[in-house]
Amino acid sequence: MNIHEYQAKALLKEYGALVSDGRAIMDAGDAKAAAEELGGPIWVVKSQIHAGGRGKGKFKGNEDGAGGVRVVKSVEEVVSNAKEMLGEVLVTHQTGPAGKQVNRLYIEDGANIKRELYLSLLVDRETSRISFIASTEGGMDIEQVAADTPEKILTLDVDPLTGIRNFHGMQIARALKLEGQQVKQCIKLCTILYKFFMDKDCALLEINPLIIDGDDNVRVLDAKMSFDGNAMYRHPKIAELRDETEEDPKELAASKYDLNYIALDGEIGCMVNGAGLAMATMDIIKLYGSAPANFLDVGGGATREKVTEAFKIILSDDNVKGILVNIFGGIMRCDIIAEGVVSAAREINIAVPLVVRLEGTNVEQGKKIMAESGLPIISADNLADAAEKIVKAVKG
Repeated sequence: MNIHEYQAKALLKEYGALVSDGRAIMDAGDAKAAAEELGGPIWVVKSQIHAGGRGKGKFKGNEDGAGGVRVVKSVEEVVSNAKEMLGEVLVTHQTGPAGKQVNRLYIEDGANIKRELYLSLLVDRETSRISFIASTEGGMDIEQVAADTPEKILTLDVDPLTGIRNFHGMQIARALKLEGQQVKQCIKLCTILYKFFMDKDCALLEINPLIIDGDDNVRVLDAKMSFDGNAMYRHPKIAELRDETEEDPKELAASKYDLNYIALDGEIGCMVNGAGLAMATMDIIKLYGSAPANFLDVGGGATREKVTEAFKIILSDDNVKGILVNIFGGIMRCDIIAEGVVSAAREINIAVPLVVRLEGTNVEQGKKIMAESGLPIISADNLADAAEKIVKAVKG
């Protein structure tokens, strides 16, 4: 689960991190009061969307205008920019050409920036530890820095048995070329970030840029956070920060039925149980000359209700020209799954080719149920056969 910049900064401030003062607004009519409360003389008006590259992004219909982050020098400019930005669609390198509508703004005190740095924490799957990523190249895409100047990036793992220690902060301060009071502040900030990351079940915490301001203070200027959705039951206050308008409607609908769905750009909808089998299914569709329209894992309990909702979500994508159902009946019996597929297909009246491959307990009974249903369901004997049949049906 992702949250907005202003929400992330508020959480870090509670833990003692140094952040600029700011106000979040959702109505341009609140911009003047927010700006006057902050006092100026410099304000920054920031679009709040779940995507990076906002400063370099462009609003649809105004590609020659200013981006999604604007520095202004008067209350009047804060108000006029708020009116220009709210409700408009911002396109960045992370949103894709469709962009995202800006429904919230963050009006923040301007900062006297001496240096821009990069600092993040993430779960390193190779080491099974929390890793710090630090670079002197703040304000840039870290992927580009890694590609062009990898020597400017420090990766530092933290042993979970010892947790964060001062020497971790010292190493990061050295990599960021900090000096004087900045070193002490860096050590403190690293401790805050690690504790927050662990306490709140974060998946990613990125500060880009982390700045050295005019008073030589280490300050969080931007913050991006992602949390483990499976752990949100432990953090109800963070769960309340979820902004559903930022999420793909299909993915949002899937989450309400405990379906794992990710939209892709292909033409064959996939319904599979198990993430590994889903990945294999997507790969073999590519192998046979087409592309998956989605990743969809219905889990171990593929009930009639789940299967029906899964079909509805898949078919809500206009790019879908066919559906491949690939289910292994281990926990669930194949005859029960077949009954669910038949029932859902009748209720929804699927108008695109449907190929179903079942394997596991009571597979022959499952195939018999589909064959006797009177529905145009194409049965497949194995995964390769299923992929070949659905691609042939879609390609004609």
